[in-house]
Amino acid sequence: MLPGSLYYHFAAKEDLLVAVYEAGVRQLVETVRAAIGNEGDPWARLEAACAAHLETLLRQSDYAQVLVRVLPADVGNAAVRLKALRADYERPFRELVGALPLPPATDRGILRLMLLGALNWSRFWFAEGGRDSPRSLARKFVHLLRETQHA
Repeated sequence: MLPGSLYYHFAAKEDLLVAVYEAGVRQLVETVRAAIGNEGDPWARLEAACAAHLETLLRQSDYAQVLVRVLPADVGNAAVRLKALRADYERPFRELVGALPLPPATDRGILRLMLLGALNWSRFWFAEGGRDSPRSLARKFVHLLRETQHA
């Protein structure tokens, strides 16, 4: 394919980025929603969502890599569209954290952002074939969150 052929489908490179970002959001959200479908307990739902997120990010999706690497502010012309997509991506985690049985004073927004930050940062240190799988990492992350609520 010639380099200019992409512009037959996309008016600008920002439009191409938005399409890739949107594919990453769709893939992550669909995977997370499918993973939590059979879970009833709020903590088990969160763990299933984290495992699905990590599996997608660390093993399956170049699209998801774009989602966690590109910040909306980095792409001025597409920032508004990327922020809306980012909100779509965070929505399942907002719902999951909102359903947790936490003390009333818990800042659920910060908890959600901290968890997403930990999940997304794992791409820098995760070692395929190392001591932890994406599923065991999800279990550990959620266990740590749950235990701190009882401390």
